[in-house]
Amino acid sequence: MLEKLKKLNPHIEFFSVKDMEFTPYGRLIDDISAEEFVPAAEALRMPENGACYELSHEPFENTWQKTKIQDEIFGEMPVQMGVCWGYNNALNGLEYHKSSEVNIAFTDLVLLLGKECDMINGKYDSKNIKAFYVKQGEAVEIYSGVLHFTPCQINQNGFAMLVVLPKGTNDLLDKAHTDKLLFKKNKWIICHENCDSLIQRGVTPGIFGENYAIKGDKL
Repeated sequence: MLEKLKKLNPHIEFFSVKDMEFTPYGRLIDDISAEEFVPAAEALRMPENGACYELSHEPFENTWQKTKIQDEIFGEMPVQMGVCWGYNNALNGLEYHKSSEVNIAFTDLVLLLGKECDMINGKYDSKNIKAFYVKQGEAVEIYSGVLHFTPCQINQNGFAMLVVLPKGTNDLLDKAHTDKLLFKKNKWIICHENCDSLIQRGVTPGIFGENYAIKGDKL
């Protein structure tokens, strides 16, 4: 599949999360299994269009692997077991956290990743983005300060992915802040200057260059 994706998307650098190119962005976690989460993931109802996100999905919260992830990856800090699923194939925006994020792919999907250090005065050139193929069942840790956003599907069936973050991340802010990129708790975000849907939601336009769209099977 990776070679097919590379051929379909020659406009962007494409890798697997098993490649060395992934190491500045995160790591593959070999001792976390998706199996326990699959029944709840299969029960997710796909939206008619677009993508959905729940910062805490109760069926995932009541799993033994939550404790393992919380203790071993987040150093016993409380975490929330969320989920992102639906349809998407475009870059559109980039967010980052002051913490790691753990993802488990319930479907094959693609992550578009960048680095906060490449942002200059709140602006980011999309030419620095790299695409990473994540196979169904693979678990990855995305490091603090790595730019990311909604996963991209590689076929017409959409995507689904577990999202583990420190408890409270992506919740509504309690007060106003001068930092215009701070959008929710532990969530800084910019969007592409041509992404009207995010601009209308109050996201600061900061990405210039190509708004990459990923091509997959029958897309």
